Amino acid sequence: MNIKKELEKKAGIANGIYLNDTDIDPLTIKAVMINEVVPSDPLQDFYGNPDADYLKTTIPLLQGAGIEVTSIQDILQKGIYITNAVIYNDRGKHLNRKIKSNNGN
Repeated sequence: MNIKKELEKKAGIANGIYLNDTDIDPLTIKAVMINEVVPSDPLQDFYGNPDADYLKTTIPLLQGAGIEVTSIQDILQKGIYITNAVIYNDRGKHLNRKIKSNNGN
C-alpha cells in the first residue's frame, strides 16, 4: 500500500501538507515510531534522501539497540514504520506557526 495514495483517498488532497510517497505492506509492520517534529525540508525526512538528517540520527539509535539497519528500507523490512505527527492545540490551530507560514497559509 502507498501511504500517500491511501491518505489522500481518505482525507483528500490538501495544500501545504507533505505526505510520504512510500510503499509498505501493513501486514509486516510490527511497530510504529512517531516523530513529533516535521522537517522543514522533506528531503531530510525519513523517506527523503538516503543520507537525510533524520536517518543520520535514527539509524545509529536503532543500531545501538541491536537492530542491524543501514537504510529506511532496512528499517521497514524489520517491521518498523516511522512517521511524523502534526500536533494541534485545543483550538485546532498548529502549535508551530512557522510551518504554517512557510506553506503560505
